[in-house]
This record gives sequence, C-alpha cells and structure tokens, in this order.
Amino acid sequence: MNAKILIPLIIIPIIAISLALTMFYTVREGEQVVITQFGELVKETDQAGLKIKTPFIQEVNRFEKRILEWDGSPNQITTKDKRFIWLDQTARWRIKDVRKFYQSLRTEENAQSRLDDIIDSAARDLVTGQLLIEVVRNSNRILDLNLEDLEEEEGGGGGEPLERIEVGREQITKLILEKAQQNLPEEFGIELIDVRIKRINYVTEVREKVFSRMISERQRIAAKYRSEGEGEAANIMGQKQKELQRIQSDAYKRAEQIKGEADAEAIRIYAEAHGKDPEFFAFLQTLETYRRTTNPNTTLFLTTDSDLYRYLKDSGPMKKR
Repeated sequence: MNAKILIPLIIIPIIAISLALTMFYTVREGEQVVITQFGELVKETDQAGLKIKTPFIQEVNRFEKRILEWDGSPNQITTKDKRFIWLDQTARWRIKDVRKFYQSLRTEENAQSRLDDIIDSAARDLVTGQLLIEVVRNSNRILDLNLEDLEEEEGGGGGEPLERIEVGREQITKLILEKAQQNLPEEFGIELIDVRIKRINYVTEVREKVFSRMISERQRIAAKYRSEGEGEAANIMGQKQKELQRIQSDAYKRAEQIKGEADAEAIRIYAEAHGKDPEFFAFLQTLETYRRTTNPNTTLFLTTDSDLYRYLKDSGPMKKR
C-alpha cells in the first residue's frame, strides 16, 4: 500500500480518539464539576452523566458534593479558672456553592486550612470565657443528689463545694458552631454543618487536681447511694414485718372463725343426734368416754350404780346372744 495513503489512515483515527477523549467527560454521583478555560471559570454542574466540553482548551475540576470531614489538631487553651486543657475538635462541612468555592479557595486542602483558623478561633474565644467544669459536664445531675445535705448529716466537709453548671459542654459546642458559622465568609461557598468536641485532655498539673476532685465526688455519690439504699432497705423490712403481722393476724382470725364454725356444727350434729335417739346418743358418748379413759393397762373399779357400769352390765345378754 502506498505510504501516502497509509499515513493518513493511521493519523486520522488517532486524532479522532484524542478529540473524543478530551471532548467528553463524566460527572459521577456525589460529585460536582467546574469547567475552566485558560484558568477562567466557564460553567459548573452537579448533574451526573456524560458531558461535552471544548477539547484541549477547557479543563475539568472535580469537587465533592457530599459532606466532608474536618479534623483539627489539639490546641492548648486556658479556661476561665486558669486550667490548661488540650481541646480536640471535629466538624462536618460541604461545598454549597462550587463557583464561589473555586474562585476563592480552589482546593479542599485550602478549605481545610481556613476552617482550622475559623473553628479553632471560635473555640478559643468561648472556652477561655468558661470554667473548666462547664466544658467537661453537661448537667447538674451530681448536684441533684443533694450531696451537701449528706455532708451535713455526716458531720460535713467531705470535699470541695460542688459547682453548678450554667452552660454545659453541649451548649458550648453549639455556641462554637454558631460563632464559626458567623465568621465563615460567604464568598467561600462552603457550609459548616456541625462542630463537636472530640476529646478533652488535661495538662499534667491540672490532671491530678481533676482526678482528685472526681474521686472525691464519686465517693460522696457512693455514700449518698449507700445511705439511700440503707434507708430503703429499712423501709422495706418495716413494710415486710407489718405485712407479715397483718397476714398472721388475718390467718389467726380466719382459723378461729373456722374452729368456731366447726364447733357449732359439731354441737348441732350432736344435738340433732340426741334429739332423734337420746338413749343411743348416751351410749355413743359412753363409748367415747371408754376410749378416752381406758387403755390395755387400765384397771377400773366401778360401783353397780355407775353409769359406765350400767352399759357394761347391759351388754351381758348381748354377749349371750
């Protein structure tokens, strides 16, 4: 084949493939794209699918549309009561306006760096104005146990006076988020969604005092629970004894009623039997007396006019029969 014909047949497909590769691009789900031409922003899109651009002179810049994570470095901060702590935070953010984001920050790394300054500054301003106890705790649950009353009952003075939480860690976190959102320039095109205190560490000098205070508080809480438990146990035992006495009293009353009813029924049966045949009834009663008063080792001496002897004497003819 002629070389003049072969060379175009090779070059033309290569050029066509190169044009296709540089003309078409794909936008994936969870992604937004900015198209630039010679460094100038031409258009942006966040619709997934196959797109077309001018080959060679236009460039595709891809950015996340999903929520992104920011993790700050621990910062040493002084609280209002002069306690040094290491504050470690985390946050969530997203690119809300990709055009503004590209024009002002260009990259996610630049955005992370600016968030470092904004969030750390907001946290420092708010934490330095609060006591350490406010940053650590969320509620006055320990104060609600009335430990001061327990100390007075025991003779008092078990530890430092407990401080009341006026703001709390959760509220401070919300205030940090609000302040950081206010300080976040709108031209950045990003939205700060959430800020959280991930970890609080104490410097060595503060750690011993904090741990000592925690131990003291827990001991007082344990004493409070033990005191309440002993009181509740005494109350339960008292209720138990009271209920036991009531049950025994009711049982004794019921038993006496049953005995009385049984005695009455026995008397009625005896009376009825006596009314039908007094002589036979007397005979049965005599036999019952024999059974109760005699045994194989008993010797009786009876007179001839004894009622007991009368029935024994009358039984003679029956024997002969």
